[in-house]
Amino acid sequence: MFKKSVLTLAFCMCLAGCAPVNNGIQLIGSYYNKVFGAPDTVQVKKGDTLYSIAKRYDMSIMELIELNGLDSPNQLYVGQVLKTNANKYYTVKRGDTLASIARKYGTSWQSLAQKNNIKPPYALNVGQKIAVSGTAPKTYATNSKQVAGKTQTNMTSKAKTSTASSSAAYVSTKRNAKFVWPVSGKVISSFGKVGKGLKNDGINISAPLGTTVKAGDKGTVAYAGNGLKGFGNLILIKHPDGYITAYAHNDKILVKKGQSVARGEKIATVGKTGGVSAPQLHFEVRAGKKAVNPRNYLP
Repeated sequence: MFKKSVLTLAFCMCLAGCAPVNNGIQLIGSYYNKVFGAPDTVQVKKGDTLYSIAKRYDMSIMELIELNGLDSPNQLYVGQVLKTNANKYYTVKRGDTLASIARKYGTSWQSLAQKNNIKPPYALNVGQKIAVSGTAPKTYATNSKQVAGKTQTNMTSKAKTSTASSSAAYVSTKRNAKFVWPVSGKVISSFGKVGKGLKNDGINISAPLGTTVKAGDKGTVAYAGNGLKGFGNLILIKHPDGYITAYAHNDKILVKKGQSVARGEKIATVGKTGGVSAPQLHFEVRAGKKAVNPRNYLP
């Protein structure tokens, strides 16, 4: 069940001949983090507060304060870099069990089961997101009396992990390959500002009901459902290079979460589900979390 605050839509816009509809997909707060994970740090921007940052990254204000050693809200300033709880959700890997995950986070498997509403027989799926405690996984300091070679191996392993995490957090907005057009039709709403304080994070393409919707490129289905109010049947695909594409207002969804899809593969059919009154596809391209103009990534 998505939190009411996460389901609040970020903006409305008018399409020609239609009532106000919701056409942007703001993958923010706990919804985005549950699907793709949270960044390690965040830079404070003008207008940010402890409350807004905590809400954005699905943390409590106390978690944010304690993680960053803050004494009062007055310590917040523009440009400040704050740690966020990147370990709030754990992605299940092959061979994982509730017990093994619980040991990593210093908690009990019963607590994890209750926190995630996992019922007997407590089966887990590879790629599943598990909400864990606010603390990072347990790590053990290297004993100085250990054999030098083993110590060096441990240090090298940690350095590689750190480097991998840092590189994964950044996705270049320059992409060599183009995405294929997800559907053939007329663009009826472009990317960017569409009015005072209104912004479309993608493009809307008009097409007849039932028209084939194609995957922009190969990747893994990160989400397939209708749990985000206003966007109807929605599909999110995460691509190997860190890009994410979104496909909203579908009639029929033909793929499942965790499924691998090929470039140009049929994943859905055009519909008018969610907050639209005419058949169309809302299509987004994101470099990591950053929404970019899909027209720059299409042939």
